[in-house]
Amino acid sequence: MSDNGERFTGHGEEWRDARLSAQDARTATSWVEAKIDKRALLTNKDRVEDVRDAMWQLEKDGEIIVHRVGDQHEPVMAKTLYGWDKKIPTNQLWHHKSCGQCGNIPGYPASLLWLMNQTETRYLDETDQTSCTAWNYHGSGIGNIVSLAAVFLRNFHQAYVSAQAEGLDPGYYYPLVHCGTSFGNYKEVRHFLMHSAELREQVRKILAKLDRLIDGKLLIPEEIVHYSEWLHVMRGRIADKQQIDASNIRVTIHPACHVYKMVPEDVIYDDDVLDGNRVAVSTGIMQEMGTQVIDYSTWYDCCGFGFRHIISEREFTRSFAIDRKIKVAVEEARADVMVGHDTGCITTLDKNQWIGKAVGKDYALPVLADCQVAALLCGAHPYKIVQMHWHASPFEDLLEKLGIDWQRAKAEFEGYLEEVAQGKIETLYEPRRAITSGEGYRP
Repeated sequence: MSDNGERFTGHGEEWRDARLSAQDARTATSWVEAKIDKRALLTNKDRVEDVRDAMWQLEKDGEIIVHRVGDQHEPVMAKTLYGWDKKIPTNQLWHHKSCGQCGNIPGYPASLLWLMNQTETRYLDETDQTSCTAWNYHGSGIGNIVSLAAVFLRNFHQAYVSAQAEGLDPGYYYPLVHCGTSFGNYKEVRHFLMHSAELREQVRKILAKLDRLIDGKLLIPEEIVHYSEWLHVMRGRIADKQQIDASNIRVTIHPACHVYKMVPEDVIYDDDVLDGNRVAVSTGIMQEMGTQVIDYSTWYDCCGFGFRHIISEREFTRSFAIDRKIKVAVEEARADVMVGHDTGCITTLDKNQWIGKAVGKDYALPVLADCQVAALLCGAHPYKIVQMHWHASPFEDLLEKLGIDWQRAKAEFEGYLEEVAQGKIETLYEPRRAITSGEGYRP
């Protein structure tokens, strides 16, 4: 709020140029490269609360029921920022899909399901779920915490009861969240729920109307797990399936803000990955598969998406993605590919490159999710499974450097599409299992 009472948000027509000199702008951002690189910066402060402590107490008090990561989920223990244990389930997983992935990057979820098929992982990929609605909340401010909490609890309740349609016990499947935005949002919402009796009562009334309570209680997950965490703890088993040598590929990692900056105490750090100084996901599996992970000075920067930026200041998003991320990765790191682990980041960094050509900034760089690269190196078809043709940035040079004949693969894919047009359809997943409620389910 300005002195004259004018409300200032910094977006749209209200945007103001800070008019910093080049030196002042450099000073304003130099702290990132100088200090944020060290994990100690995040941990050299008073110990933060482990929200699971409050969760166990609420269960003891009879207010909630906790959906546990059990032995049947074959969990692998990982260490988070403060050295706390986090159980990562590796089997019997319920896929919490991403609206942005399914709509914009279909090779993203397809690659993940393909990897699970290769590793003989049991999972349920059903239709009875909704978007987390966090984009609406962060992008427009229209949403509210009650609606976010209700959606969170509704989806995780569905994960808990989904196996009953197959004659299995509740809790058989454990939810695995695909989208980084959903991941960060759900962790924040769980924290709010654990500390607000008022919020718990508000959503309890809503979920009761939806028949989404367990014995009249809210169901809370023991761990909120992102797919990249599954990929990280499974990286050894996935690397055992590797068919393509990637030792000549230079990879830069873009860590997603919603994955590791929101509720940072819950994120995996591994002493074997960059000395434990940065989030381990994506980097860990790229190292395991033999790529050259190259550092670059703007690794900490947002991709530019920012939710509200992409809506009200799209040119800021585009220029930030190009100048602060893509340009640096190309010129400084000489990267062959940028690898990430979030829907919005992959979309922003990939699909905004074309606009740079209009102003002489043609920094063509493939941008893929970690599971896409992993699947590609394990022999997944670059068009049928990884679906690289959905990406806006050119990828042919990367495939050639990996020794993959993309022209042959493209011809195979075109032939496959003709078969699909004739009704000869292949699926990664048995479609009859996708519907687990109502009249549609067929065992």
